[in-house]
Amino acid sequence: MAVEVKDLLEAGVHFGHLTRKWDPNMAPYVYMERNGIHIINLYKTAAKIDEAGAALAKIAASGRKILFVATKKQAKDIVAEKAGNINMPYITERWPGGMLTNFVTIRKAVKKMATIDRMKKDGTFNSLSKKERLQVDRQRAKLEKNLGSISDMTRLPAALFVVDIKREHIAIAEAQKLNIPIFAMVDTNSDPRQVDYVIPANDDASKSISKILTHVTDAIAGGLAERKAEKDATSKDAEPKAEKKAAPKKKAVAKDEEE
Repeated sequence: MAVEVKDLLEAGVHFGHLTRKWDPNMAPYVYMERNGIHIINLYKTAAKIDEAGAALAKIAASGRKILFVATKKQAKDIVAEKAGNINMPYITERWPGGMLTNFVTIRKAVKKMATIDRMKKDGTFNSLSKKERLQVDRQRAKLEKNLGSISDMTRLPAALFVVDIKREHIAIAEAQKLNIPIFAMVDTNSDPRQVDYVIPANDDASKSISKILTHVTDAIAGGLAERKAEKDATSKDAEPKAEKKAAPKKKAVAKDEEE
């Protein structure tokens, strides 16, 4: 889906922060100043969305995961919905320290959640005392809240998509340490040099966040569809080959019958 500057304008993507709060490194993406607020150049935003979308589609087509990170109130529900629709992991509660740099420990916590679920299925849970059951339920609820959306993520993500890099600075630092590519909505108060794929945009308004996330997740969905099409084509090509290999055996049987 082509990015229309008019649509970005209507969603308020162009509104930056107060001029006194800006980061000078965002200068290339600022169009002008109006009433003490920086206005973002939406033509550059549209170009950056296309660039980021193409790269994300490529990652999705390779079968790797993209982790979405947004813990601010305005972005939580939007990210959970959009990322969930394309079956990508997301963090919308507090960032678990070591989520990337200490991924083994995080996986242990996810496995703990799975163990509790098994206990409930096989009846072990019912053999616990009332107090123990309550404690286990609370532990399960806490794990679900913080890690439920990444339960299927068995290895480190191939990329991060972040809303508000100032707020998610711990996630940014961990990704940088592991050389994981970072895609992000970057407002005028942030340093774009921390991000590999910058999308200059208003990261405070829900309409702006929703508009950018729609374009991004549509691009990823395109990459996933491409991967599925390639898999389907490969499986169809494999079927005739299997039939050809089986054919000589049938002839041999027929020859034996004639004798």
